[in-house]
Amino acid sequence: MVTAVARFRSVNPATGEEIEAFDLSSAGEIDAALATAAGRASRWGLTPIDTRAQLLRDLAGVLRRDLELHAATITAEMGKILSEARAEVEKCAFTCEYFADHAAEFLADEPSPSDSPASFIAFQPLGTVLACMPWNFPYWQVVRCLAPSVAAGNCVILKHANNVTRCGLRLADACRDAGFPEGVFTMLVLPAVSVAAVIADPRIKAVSITGSTEAGRSVASVAGANLKKCVLELGGSDAFVVLDDADIDAAAAMAAKSRFQNAGQSCIAAKRFIVADRVAEAFEEAFTAQARAISVGDPTDPATKMGPVARDDARTTLRRQLDETIAAGARILCGGGTPDRPGFFFEPTVIGRCDQSMTAFTEETFGPLAPVMRVRDDDQAVAVANDTVFGLGGNVWSADAERGLAVASRLHSGGVFINGMTHSDPRIPFGGVGDSGYGRELHRYGMHEFVNIKTVWRPAV
Repeated sequence: MVTAVARFRSVNPATGEEIEAFDLSSAGEIDAALATAAGRASRWGLTPIDTRAQLLRDLAGVLRRDLELHAATITAEMGKILSEARAEVEKCAFTCEYFADHAAEFLADEPSPSDSPASFIAFQPLGTVLACMPWNFPYWQVVRCLAPSVAAGNCVILKHANNVTRCGLRLADACRDAGFPEGVFTMLVLPAVSVAAVIADPRIKAVSITGSTEAGRSVASVAGANLKKCVLELGGSDAFVVLDDADIDAAAAMAAKSRFQNAGQSCIAAKRFIVADRVAEAFEEAFTAQARAISVGDPTDPATKMGPVARDDARTTLRRQLDETIAAGARILCGGGTPDRPGFFFEPTVIGRCDQSMTAFTEETFGPLAPVMRVRDDDQAVAVANDTVFGLGGNVWSADAERGLAVASRLHSGGVFINGMTHSDPRIPFGGVGDSGYGRELHRYGMHEFVNIKTVWRPAV
C-alpha cells in the first residue's frame, strides 16, 4: 500500500509540543493482522455468548483499574480536561458491562411464524469489522463499536485518528490485559490513503466510521463498491431550540454545557441556538454569563473547565467561521479571542444577531463557538432547525411537556432531547439522517447492524 507520511506524530494541544511519533503499520503487518482476525473470527462467533460477555466485563475492570493512565493519555493527546477524560473511560467501562449483560437477550433467536409455525430469525456475526474512528472521544468512539461487535461474535480492527495513536494502543493493551484472544481486537497504524485497500480486502466484512461527512462519503463509496455493510456516524449541527415558556436559567446552563464541554468538539454538541424573541435577551444574557464563567487553561489543572481544541488547523477553521459570521452582521457577545499562550486555545464564544444564512449556521462548528438566532414562534423555530443538511441530534426547551414533544416530533434528526442535553448512552440507539450518516450504534439496534439477520424456515415440529 502507498503511504503519504512516514510516521504519525502526536502533539500536546495544550503546549503545541510533540509527545511521540509512531511508525506506520507495514504491508506485511497489515496482511498478518487481517489474516489473524479472519482466522479468529471463524471461531470467535462459535464461542459461547457467556464467554464473550465475561471478556467485556474483564475489560471494564481493566479500564477502571488503570483509569488514571487512560485519562492522562486522552488529555495529553487531544486536550480535554482530566475530569472529562476520566468520565469518558468510565463510560466505556459501563458500556462494556451493558453489552455483556444484554448480549444473550439481543442475540436470542426470535420466533417469527410464517407459513411454518416453526420459522425463526437468528442473529449471527459477520466476521471482521473495520472501525475508522476519530480523535474527539478517542476511547468512547472505539468502545461503542467494539463492545457490541465483540459481544455479537465479530472481530474488530481499529484504524484510529493519527493524533490519538497512543490512545488506540493503550486500548489494545487493555484488551490484551483483559484476556482477549489474539485477533479479536487489533490496532493498526494506518494513514487515510491505506483505508480503501483494507476495506476492499475480502477478509473485512463490514465497516464502521465516525468522522466528517466527507470521510463518510469516501468510506461508503468504497464499501458500496465492494458490497460491504457500513455504519456512518458523521457530522452534526444540532439545533438547541428555546421556546418562549422555557426555564431560561436551566436552558442557558445546559446550553453552555452542551456547547463548551470537550471544548465544543462533539458531533452532538448543541451548535445552533434558536430562541424565541420574547425570551431571547434573557437567554443571551444568561448564556453569556455561563460562557464567561468557564476557566480556560491547562487541562491537567483541576481548576480548568475547558482545555484547548485538539489541533491548530481546527482553531484556524473556527477563526474563519467566526470572522465570516461577524462580517455578515453578527455580533460577538463574549469571547472570540485566542489566549496569548502556547497551545491551541480558543475562548468560549457566543455570538448574537445571527441568521440561518451565516457560516456559523450553515457549516458545522467543531469547537467553542455558539451562534444565537431569534425566531418569532414555534413554526419558525422548527423551520430554522430543519434548514440544514445535517440531522444527528437536537434539543427542545419548554415548560409545557406536550408543546415540547410536539416541536421535538417535527425535528428531522436521529434523536431529540427535551429539557436535557443530547448525549449518547448504550441503552438508547444513536445515529443520524441526512449528511449525519446512516445506521445506528448502541442498544440492540446497534448490535444488529453487524450481524446477519438470518431467516431460518423449517417445517412444523
